[in-house]
Amino acid sequence: MKIFLKNSLSFLLCLFLISQTHAQTFSAGVSISVAPPAMPVYVQPSCPVDGYLWSPGYWAYGPDGYYWVPGVWVAAPTPGYLWTPGYWGFVGGYYGWHSGYWGLHCGYYGGINYGFGYGGIGFVGGMWAGGVFRYNTAVMNVNTTIVHNTYVNRTVINNTTVNRTSFNGPGGITRQPNADERVAMNEQHVQATNDQMNHLHTASLDRNQLASVNHGAPRAAAMNRVGGTPFNGSGKQVQQGPRANNGNNGARTNPNAGNNNPKPQNQNKPQNQSRPQNQSKPQNQSRPQNQPKPANTNRPAGGQHPHPAGGHPAGGGGHEHHR
Repeated sequence: MKIFLKNSLSFLLCLFLISQTHAQTFSAGVSISVAPPAMPVYVQPSCPVDGYLWSPGYWAYGPDGYYWVPGVWVAAPTPGYLWTPGYWGFVGGYYGWHSGYWGLHCGYYGGINYGFGYGGIGFVGGMWAGGVFRYNTAVMNVNTTIVHNTYVNRTVINNTTVNRTSFNGPGGITRQPNADERVAMNEQHVQATNDQMNHLHTASLDRNQLASVNHGAPRAAAMNRVGGTPFNGSGKQVQQGPRANNGNNGARTNPNAGNNNPKPQNQNKPQNQSRPQNQSKPQNQSRPQNQPKPANTNRPAGGQHPHPAGGHPAGGGGHEHHR
């Protein structure tokens, strides 16, 4: 009995130490046995507002599997804070998501190469100076007519072959946090902003973002801002598809939000087509039933039941694959 208890305590202690290796917690309920797809290659849209920071795209997981959350420019919660991206970690046969956070320094994000300043160690896309963010245009795409606080540091560019692996652990990226990253991991953090969470939710409603649909080449790879313009992997603007007709993914997440976009389309067309019919033909049909004598003399073959066009707008759009 003592040997059993001793072994059990040792096993639990081992699990605790493993969970503390990265000093971050798994997101609740997100622990699966299927690896996330490889990181897609895409073009970064130019920064739309001076002071916005880049939040890299990543694979999230929902009821219908992995889906791509586009990279996007966002405002920091407070000047001086940098974004540390989240990452997938593989431990004990399962993949778990470590949430990203804001802090004074960029911490550990699993060694994943997210690009655009996030090459796997730290952040080299810019820096804060005197309450103003300065962009390193060697790795960040900014419109210099809008953004004036820039500099160029090409020494940070990694010219080696890019590893597109999207998780940390056996079979993936095995780099562990260094001393500076460990310090940053234990600093005070601020979780993702409301804009970032809304951005995540919007991506979860679009079936075009599902890996099972786009086969690792998401239709909307990046956006210039939350709720802004989506771009594909080649940097070409694409239109957002309808949300409510995208199967069960959106309905499971938030039925109300899933119906926000298509409702005006579904209501406008049927109303324009059906209301005049409902006001004329249906009334003419009901009167003969209520007054059978006039119906037999005046409208013996009159009413045909109108069938208003009630079809939902077709969703979809082609799936574009880019390398």
